Amino acid sequence: MSQEVLVEKQGRTAVVTLNRPEARNSLTKKIVLDLTGALVDAANDPTVRCVVLTGAGGHFCAGADLRRTFAEDPDLMDHLDEYMDAFHGLVRAIVRCPKPTIASVDGAAVGFGADMALACDLRVASTSAYIQEKFVNIGLMPDGGGTFWLPRLLGTARAMKAILLADKLDAKELDALGLLAALVPTDDLRTATMSLAKKLENGPPLALTAAKQAIYASLGDIESALQREREGQLRLLKSQDVVEGIMAWAQKREPNFTGQ
Repeated sequence: MSQEVLVEKQGRTAVVTLNRPEARNSLTKKIVLDLTGALVDAANDPTVRCVVLTGAGGHFCAGADLRRTFAEDPDLMDHLDEYMDAFHGLVRAIVRCPKPTIASVDGAAVGFGADMALACDLRVASTSAYIQEKFVNIGLMPDGGGTFWLPRLLGTARAMKAILLADKLDAKELDALGLLAALVPTDDLRTATMSLAKKLENGPPLALTAAKQAIYASLGDIESALQREREGQLRLLKSQDVVEGIMAWAQKREPNFTGQ
């Protein structure tokens, strides 16, 4: 792993940490691939019984790092499908992990960061945490399974509100909606997360895996949802509205979307 993705073992729990605090742990393609590798390794490690996904420095993940991505790959628009496949590979690594997964959320879980937190089996959050699907603000749609998880976790009406209006769901609201396994002060987040991980790692691994698989099977087909998001997002990424949305974001002004 790079220094931007850290992996540590605590007991029988693997803790995977996004380590870009200066950028609120936002993602590049390389970081996404490193995260995916760390999660796959944890899934295949017989000594690991639980996986924690978290971020360093007061935030979980602020989504894709557009500035660094365009700087590193000026020809990004010519191979958007490769980026989409890499990001979806990360979601699949979370969902397919046979061990219980916990998102330990402090501060922002925005855009694809929100999708990662929602894809985990359980979430522990600090009082400063929030989840926000901000894609529409730059002319995009959720592309990490958000259109799959939110209707199932919140119901259709709240999911529409969260996605179409880019509503920020703060920790107190997330807890009231039943999305959190625990809500604690920021200073207690690590302790609360590892306490929950300890309970899971001491549980019956075969039963936990079987229960996870049965629950997810009852929700429907996430692969179809990811495919729909992939197709929709690739169309949107080539629109004039996205160019306008990104320019407006970079210039800190309101976008003027034209529907083209």
